Order: sequence, then structure tokens, then C-alpha cells
Amino acid sequence: MSPSADPDGRTDPLPAPGPTRRSVLGTAAGTALALAAGTAGATGSAAAADLPLLGTYDVVVAGSGAAGMTAALTAAKRGLSCLVVEKAATFGGSAARSGAGIWIPNNPVILAAGVPDTPAKAAAYLAAVVGPDVSADRQRAFLAHGPAMISFVLANSPLRFRWMEGYSDYYPELPGGLAGGRSMEPDQLDGTLLGAELARLNPPYMAVPAGMVVFSADYKWLTLAAVSAKGAAVATECLARGTTAALLGQKPLTMGQALAAGLRAGLLAAQVPVWLNTPLSDLLVENGAVTGVLVTRDGTPGLVRARRGVVVGSGGFEHNAAMRAEFQRQPIGTAWTVGAKENTGDGIQAGRRAGAALDLMDDAWWGPAVPLPDQPYFCLAERTLPGGLLVNAAGARFVNEAGPYSDVVHTMYDRNPTAPDIPAWLVTDQNYRNRYLFKDVAPTLPFPDSWYTSGAACKEWTLDALAGRIGVPAAALRTTVSRFNGLALAGKDPDFHRGDSAYDHYYTDPAVLPNSALAPLWLPPFHAFRIVPGDLGTKGGLRTDARARVLRPDGTVIPGLYAAGNASAAVMGHSYAGAGSTIGPAMTFGYIAALDLAAT
Repeated sequence: MSPSADPDGRTDPLPAPGPTRRSVLGTAAGTALALAAGTAGATGSAAAADLPLLGTYDVVVAGSGAAGMTAALTAAKRGLSCLVVEKAATFGGSAARSGAGIWIPNNPVILAAGVPDTPAKAAAYLAAVVGPDVSADRQRAFLAHGPAMISFVLANSPLRFRWMEGYSDYYPELPGGLAGGRSMEPDQLDGTLLGAELARLNPPYMAVPAGMVVFSADYKWLTLAAVSAKGAAVATECLARGTTAALLGQKPLTMGQALAAGLRAGLLAAQVPVWLNTPLSDLLVENGAVTGVLVTRDGTPGLVRARRGVVVGSGGFEHNAAMRAEFQRQPIGTAWTVGAKENTGDGIQAGRRAGAALDLMDDAWWGPAVPLPDQPYFCLAERTLPGGLLVNAAGARFVNEAGPYSDVVHTMYDRNPTAPDIPAWLVTDQNYRNRYLFKDVAPTLPFPDSWYTSGAACKEWTLDALAGRIGVPAAALRTTVSRFNGLALAGKDPDFHRGDSAYDHYYTDPAVLPNSALAPLWLPPFHAFRIVPGDLGTKGGLRTDARARVLRPDGTVIPGLYAAGNASAAVMGHSYAGAGSTIGPAMTFGYIAALDLAAT
């Protein structure tokens, strides 16, 4: 590969080729390599000699999600040869499944849209949200490089972005918070740009309705389409977009599908290979430095050398039951997550064997979920819409239902040992059901029978009967609903402050007065939906510094090893600044890692 210019005109020549001999492995990596090669008991170079060398690149990236593909694209545009290895048969990881909100303060897209952001506001807000859990230099690195990363992606891929107007920061009342929001999402992308590669895009978590082109920001209004003129207009617009795309012969993509496809298109143009069905087995370690990866390709173990280093962007450990049991609070498991099924912590475990420190392993990108029989449903608008409330095993409210979704689950876990909140129940009435979309079931339409037979949903004509079905005290449930109804009619919730924050009103009904987040339950039958601690993925992983370099417990750097995305400990700490606090930092630290590798 020849040197290539990046958007600011710099060029970075490739380093001289590294040695061609197979490296001697560190102890842990050597053991794994011996097992992978079927030569248990062999060590170091003896085991290495039994495996084919599949290639040598300047940079090897593990994982083809938002973090990995951004890192690879950046490395390639800095003139480095790069390979992406991906465990799955598809590319895109959890990012492709997501709504693809991106939280990057002061980026050129939101500033052009008129968002009144400044570096000082962003720094004050992030510090207030994150607190002492994450070092100030990592926070500064994210805020400093995020806007440049977006400019880079715009210049080197077909991706374009749009501000999610009105999607508030999650704590807008904190210093620097913005009630109008900083989040953005990908604009519509034509999937035909990928050609045959489109068939290898990881499917979305929830498919867009047939014939429609829907953005994440549209769902707020689609939920209200039966009762809101704007909701009906947005639904019509979504259908018109779909019709136009069909007439033009396009394959329209939005949300995570657009993000992953756009980054993949950038890699195709940059001639970066992406090896699918190629899981990471371990890291190649030589004299304390990471110099490559051990993978299985086409069913055969092999080595890939990395002259400059390895970026671990292989996702979290949400589908690894043993790791969740080791690090996280009970009850926990792998059945309630919507993260990509391949996310079993492979990169985190490999880094740990290489001596890396781990942080935030107890936490995840939590959110209340309904455990439907086919897959969990991550519950956003449904728990916030007026006319519903959350109750625990005692039949009592315990949280602001409209608060940030991670906070709701943190509260569930914090209280559960003494006041069981897992599972909780979302209780609504038929008025709620007549007005609002629930998941993808239109108002007034029946829910699938499987929801009821699985125990995910219940319906009864009286609150007492509903209490019996969900196992809570009937008198307590009646008392709770009665008090809630009084608060809703008054428009004020002194118990849990629902509706006090601007964020609480995003997924609500503007037609409901005096408080769009509160409405009484009065019309039978009454409904209840089982609520468990779901997540978008885990947020703990390898400890990194402001340059995305992986650190040992003593704070020293493991040479040649970088991490970004959910394989690394999140820059958000135990909190969540706004929609896209997963993907925005993932892309930014992937970008930072590649810049650092290019500078070595």
C-alpha cells in the first residue's frame, strides 16, 4: 500500500517491513496458541511454528463495529496497512443493530444546525455527569477529538448526519446540559453503494416497517400517530421516503444500518480487508508488547502480525454468562440483552491475559426491558408515556419512570436486595393502549398470544385481578394507582419528580395536560408488562488512557495494545450523558487509537 493523504493533507509513509520470523509468545498467549493448534503442552515458538502466518499489517483491528471500523478507516487514511478481523458472519456488530444515536458535543453537524454548544459547556456537563469515575484527561480527549472524528468520517465515507432535534441531554439541568440535545444520527444511505457486501450487514435489532424510511427521531412521533397531527404527518413522511427510494431503485438504510454500511463503504474505498468468520483467539505477545493476533480463519488457527499494534474493538461481554456472573449483580444473565450475540468478551479476556487492568465491569448500558419470547424489547417510550407506572413486588412505585433508562435499572439493582424491584411491572390502562404504539403493535390491536403465555404481559378487567396475576398485593396496587392518578390530575409528582426534567418529556404526549408525562389510569381492562434489567451491551472492559492505549494495573502501558468501544471501560463511567453515549465515544477512541498508531 502506498502512502495516502488524510483530509488535512498530511501523509504518513509506511514503516519498513518488520521481521518475518514468527514471534515468541508470552506465557498466556502461548498456552492459548498451543491449545488452538491442537498441541497442548507446547510453548512459545514451538507452538507458533505449527501455525500459518496469515499476513502482516501495520495495524490489526479486532471487531467491525463502530469503534473498529472507525479505527481501521483512520489508520488506512494515515497511510497504514490495516486488517479488520470479525468473529461474526456479518459486519457491524451491535452498532448495526442500534438506533445509532451519536453523542459528540460541538461537532460540525450540530453546530451547523444551530445547537448552542460550546467547549466550556460540554466540559462542564461531562464532568458533572461522569464525576470522578473517569480521569479528566480521558474526558478532555473525547471532547477534543470527537468533532475532528466526525469531520474525518464525513470526508472519508458516504455517511451524512442529522441532528436529533429536541432529544434532550439526559441531565439537562446540570451545568452545561442542553434541553434541546446534542445527539445526532445517520442520514439516509443507499445500501446499493455496498453491492454484494450489503448481504453481510448485521440485521437491525428491530426492522423498520415495510415500505417506510424511518429515523430514530421519528419514533417519538410514530408512537403518537393515532392521537397527534404531527405524528400522522411524520408517518406520512416516512412512507413517502420509502416510496421515493423504491422508485429510484435504492435500498434505503437508516439508524445503525446506515452507520455500519457507511463505515464499511469507507473501508471498501480505502481497500481495507474485513475478514468475517474470523474470531480472535488471543493476542500475540513478544517481549511484553502486543505484536499481532491469533485467529481462526476458515476453521484453521493462524497468526496475523501487526507491525505497529492491535486495536481491540470486539464489543462487550453481554453474552458471556460466566463473566456476567463474575462481575455483575444478580439477577443477571444473557437473555435480557439486545447486544450482538457474538459479544462474549473475547477481546477483554485476551487483554486481561496480556496483563491489562479492567474497569467498570459491574456496569452496562442498562435499560428496562420486556422479556418477550423471541427477544427482549428495550423499553423506551412505553415506560415514559402518560398513563403508565412502574411497580415492584410490593405493588409500589419506586422510581421516576420517565428518567434516563440507565438510572431506572441502577435503582432496580440498588433496591432489590431489600425491596425487590426485579422483576418490576409496567402497569397501564386501555386508554393508554388505545392511544399509543407499543413496540410495533398499533393502538387498539391485540398483542400476540405468546406475550401472554410467556408471562411477559397480563391483562385483567380489575386492578385486583391484575395484582393477582402479577403477584403483588391487591390493596397496595389499588393505593398506588389511586395516588398516582391524583398526582397526574394535579400535574406534579412530588414522590419521584416525574416530569420535572426536560428529558422526561421527550417520549410523552404533548396533548396531555397539565403535565405531558402524567395521566391517570381509569379505563379497563388494565395491562401489565414484566420489566427486567435489559441492556444495549456491557460498558466495562480494558482500562485505557487518553490515547486509547491499554494499561496494566500499575498504570503502565502495554505496548502495541489499544482498545475502544465496549471492549474498553467507558468514558461515561457509571452514567450516560445523552443518546449516543455508547457510539460517539466508541468512534472517537477508535479514531484516537489509529492516530496514535500512525504517530508511532
